[in-house]
Amino acid sequence: MKLKKIVALLSLSALILSACGTKEENPSSGAGDTVKIRFATWDSEESLTLQQELVDKFNSSQEKIQVTLEAYGDEYDTKLAAGMGAKDAPDVMYMWNYPAYKDALEPLDSYIEKEGEEYGENFYEALWNYNKADDMILGLPVGYTTHVMYYNKDLFDAKGVSYPETGWTWEDAKEIAKKLSDEGEDTKGLVFSGKPDPFDFEMYLWSNGSAYVDESGNLSGNLNSKETVEVFTMFQDMLKEGIAVASEGSGTTEMKTGKVGMYVNGSWGISSLKDAGINYGIVELPSFEGKEGVSIVSSSGLSMSKDSKNKEAAFEFMKFWTGETANLDRIEYELPVLKSVVASEKLSEDPEKSVFYTMLEKSEGYTPSSSIVSDWSIMAENLNLVFERIFNPSTLENPQKALDEAAK
Repeated sequence: MKLKKIVALLSLSALILSACGTKEENPSSGAGDTVKIRFATWDSEESLTLQQELVDKFNSSQEKIQVTLEAYGDEYDTKLAAGMGAKDAPDVMYMWNYPAYKDALEPLDSYIEKEGEEYGENFYEALWNYNKADDMILGLPVGYTTHVMYYNKDLFDAKGVSYPETGWTWEDAKEIAKKLSDEGEDTKGLVFSGKPDPFDFEMYLWSNGSAYVDESGNLSGNLNSKETVEVFTMFQDMLKEGIAVASEGSGTTEMKTGKVGMYVNGSWGISSLKDAGINYGIVELPSFEGKEGVSIVSSSGLSMSKDSKNKEAAFEFMKFWTGETANLDRIEYELPVLKSVVASEKLSEDPEKSVFYTMLEKSEGYTPSSSIVSDWSIMAENLNLVFERIFNPSTLENPQKALDEAAK
């Protein structure tokens, strides 16, 4: 599964919105007719092979519905928006940017209600908040990741530093980073992205009781609040003290060298560090004093086109794709979203995967600003400039000044 980042889609807006005009009624099928469903995915290579196998499994399980997999790859958003604009969108599709596509998607609340209370409650509650827009559920959760702290056990051992444990704070993390940093050996305690995705970075603000905006979308008093400034100042201070480094990317490249002690990332960091031969550990995110560390949730869902002519059949396939069988088949490359699967596979006892679920439960109830503000893509661009001013080693601008200007 390729978990997508929130990015600007302004060039596609007109196509998406044009998909929301008058729609045709669903045609009735004869008793012996086969209903054909188109399913669009952004996956590729090995995961695409598994997806085709799952589609084949569904098709062979019954005779009334036949699904065709359409792999859009890197052109996913372009092809999807074009199909919506031409009223030729796939019936079912992977989804991530609900604010951008919401007007072309079928609300699923009534479908879920028909399945009964137990059906909806089997999904982790925190995931519904990431698969909705305008208080409507627009996607069934498929996969997710929260963020955790990865740490290099070998570097900790070499410096005689104890591994971080549940309940640790950012003050603890800073002290550990100091012990791991050694100019002579060219080691650093922590690496973080100097150009972070604004969507991801907001979790640090939540952890300190703040956010980019309030429920009404107001920047002033939020983006430049005392709590927000504290977060930016903390990361900048670690750069100034030489115990952290700001990466051009996510920090994975630096962690793979074995010269960095800690970094924050989602579940996709596991395979990268394993391939690099890093002896790593995973722990929950640190908290700010007196508060609880929480994480952003990167979630993908399965959505239905509002213009689909076979919505009941489409939802049947969606139930299969998000059900226990498919969750189990995808377990090697995707964290299951069903409580029943987590229980049956004892993932809460897994030393690695359990941390992602603990962070998921802690992060329930937080709404990303991307789901609140109508012009998130523009706001994200402005935030990128703020990050550059505050974290670029050549500028390291005063956080209060930069945030005050951005909040105007």
